[in-house]
Amino acid sequence: MVNSRKPFRINVGFIIHADIGHVGEFPFEFDKIKLDDLELRQFSGSAQVGRTPQGLILTGSFQGDTDLECVRCLKPYSHHLVWKLTELYAFSYKSVSESDLIIPEDAQIDLAPLLREYALLEVPINPICKPDCKGLCLECGQDLNLANCGHRQPEDDSPFSILKKLL
Repeated sequence: MVNSRKPFRINVGFIIHADIGHVGEFPFEFDKIKLDDLELRQFSGSAQVGRTPQGLILTGSFQGDTDLECVRCLKPYSHHLVWKLTELYAFSYKSVSESDLIIPEDAQIDLAPLLREYALLEVPINPICKPDCKGLCLECGQDLNLANCGHRQPEDDSPFSILKKLL
């Protein structure tokens, strides 16, 4: 049963008391979900939680669509994100990893902060709607994907501009 307020909270209590090597799988699928400030559509994925001597190893594969703004033409577009994660939730502070994750006393792990963090790592720094996006005219602001305004783009005055001819 999924909690509508905390849809990524999973109960791992049965895995904590299982034999080493036991794995539990938790599938997720949402038409629309919000991870703090990141909104995703067609979200799907699954998390596997396995018992180790040090704690619980969490691995997962996820995907979803989000809206971004193209840095060239400034139009919104849908971008598909795909990411994987692997983290260790330690039983004690002696076996904690660099992520400082400890299994909570109630054995309820909320995956939402981890999912958001890993998803944001997949968002491009300079999102482009399509590889051949022409962007906007620097002089009049016309979207060059729709029509050519007739303005010439300024020549690059960089000393390395000559190297473009080699491409």
